[in-house]
Amino acid sequence: MAGRADPAYVAVIGAWRATESQQRVAEEVGRGLAEAGAVVITGGGTGVMEGASRGAAQAGGTVVGILPGEHRRTANRWVGVALPTGLGDLRNGLIVRAADAMVAIGGAYGTLSEIALGLNAGLGVVGLDTWATEGVRPASSPGDAVRQALDLARARIDS
Repeated sequence: MAGRADPAYVAVIGAWRATESQQRVAEEVGRGLAEAGAVVITGGGTGVMEGASRGAAQAGGTVVGILPGEHRRTANRWVGVALPTGLGDLRNGLIVRAADAMVAIGGAYGTLSEIALGLNAGLGVVGLDTWATEGVRPASSPGDAVRQALDLARARIDS
């Protein structure tokens, strides 16, 4: 559509066995992204993915879940567009390639792999309570993470 700005696509990645605090943070991040008009991308599962999906969906946003398995029904209930891949953890690359920026919250090695793939692809990665890896921009709060991710996404879209 002519004259319409492209929305930012922001992946929220992190622990599938998240703490309650990480889930609350993810929900705030998802809500903030949706309220700003961003499309929220997750792996569609539990933990951080579910928190971000819930926050975005409750704010009326679009939530895309890129699933590791072969069935849409495995997505958490807040995912609006469920894309089964049958790729297992290899789907992490698809999450990265679909995003303009990323927010990492908590996480283990799967999250670290997504961070590495994102940085290697030139994406801006913002972190909250996650891997302190070179290139990950620390955020002081969920709101700060949203602001940084949107700025990084907009810069990528506009370049």
